[in-house]
Amino acid sequence: MKKLTIVASLLLALSATTFAQTWNVDKAHSRLSYAVNHMGISESEGAFRTFDAKITSSKDDMSDAVIEVTADINSLSTDNEMRDKHLKSADFFDAEKFGTLTFKSKSFKKVSGKNYKLVGDLTLHGVTKTVTLDAVFNGTATNPMNKKVSAGFKFTGTIKRTDFGIGASMPVAMLGDDVKILGNAEFVKE
Repeated sequence: MKKLTIVASLLLALSATTFAQTWNVDKAHSRLSYAVNHMGISESEGAFRTFDAKITSSKDDMSDAVIEVTADINSLSTDNEMRDKHLKSADFFDAEKFGTLTFKSKSFKKVSGKNYKLVGDLTLHGVTKTVTLDAVFNGTATNPMNKKVSAGFKFTGTIKRTDFGIGASMPVAMLGDDVKILGNAEFVKE
């Protein structure tokens, strides 16, 4: 009887344990982009065409999520080939030397409702800084096409390009220091 009680207790403890789930980015329904002020009169926008991201979480509300993102700097596109080439040069991103952007979260905390604060380490241009982003977790839905569960997120925030040594010789009057980050992403539960 004692063995049966121990086995039953172990089974009950295992069934109560929540296992982490992995969610991979659905690249067809996701975008990683930025905007920066140009000459004080407009915003110049760009996006990374090649990126990957995943979330690991054991909670339905994702409040324990670990978020990891990588982006290929050489995939940066502003829809202007001459500007893209200049941005990838040593004057800005120096893609030949620093070809990858990475982000790994330290925390993903619920603020209220669907709103969260995402804190993590961003490595860009060879510099790593802790950044805080606003996040909205739009919930989950089952995709009727592939029958898989997807989760939707929007991430926004602002970083300073000079903190990362990007365009250091570019005057702020020409190109703003504040860079808005925008990520809209769907993740598929594996």
